[in-house]
Amino acid sequence: MASRLKEKVTVITGIGSGMGRAAALLFAAEGAKVVGCDVNVDGCKETIATILDQGGEAVALHPCDPSDPAQAQALIDFAISNFGRIDVLYNNAAAVHFAPIEEMTHEMWTATMKGELDIVFNACKAAWPHLRKRGGSIINCGSTSGKIAYEVLPALAHAAGKGGVIAMTRQLAMEGGQHGIRANSISPGLVRSGATAAFIDDPEWFGPMKRKLMLNGLVGTPEDIAYCALYLASDEAKWVTGADFAIDGGTTAW
Repeated sequence: MASRLKEKVTVITGIGSGMGRAAALLFAAEGAKVVGCDVNVDGCKETIATILDQGGEAVALHPCDPSDPAQAQALIDFAISNFGRIDVLYNNAAAVHFAPIEEMTHEMWTATMKGELDIVFNACKAAWPHLRKRGGSIINCGSTSGKIAYEVLPALAHAAGKGGVIAMTRQLAMEGGQHGIRANSISPGLVRSGATAAFIDDPEWFGPMKRKLMLNGLVGTPEDIAYCALYLASDEAKWVTGADFAIDGGTTAW
């Protein structure tokens, strides 16, 4: 085991696959005590089993959907009951509906706001009293869609939700600074995952997206995002707060 996060109790939402799983595995490998959750029970169990097999320390609450305030509180209570404190909260999980405005229903819109904004607010609200005691790091998952528009991605609700996460994070940094709480966001670009692989492999869809990638069309991986989260969770980032990190292959610099 490495030691960049030695003994840090880290709560990570959405560890059942993708970026959440990558972060959980990396954090545990760096010495963190991982507390995870997901609505994907099988995926969550697989992530925890992998960490334990590799000699790490991890527990999980599943199924758990932090977009519900009671379940977010249960997750934080679970972390405290297992480890007695929280050092890092990584709000990775999200749920979203994609559709252009002509097809976006009110139900789809409100479900996306719940799955991208409420899910972050609820976990931060529940964890805040514990983070105030010792300070700590909040890491929220934004998106390039919160800052730019994509031609082939009907991301109206997603853009609003992730733009809100980025803005919320700045305010959390302001309110938390006096308590030693750092708050930063990570805005991933196009990352290959189970949800995006089929689109990336479709030349007609990927063409316009590829043009926004400076590194010869290189798509990101969940591990690319996890390494940024690792830095923000560590004491190496002790003077970093209120920032948004574009991990996007140069997309937002284009």
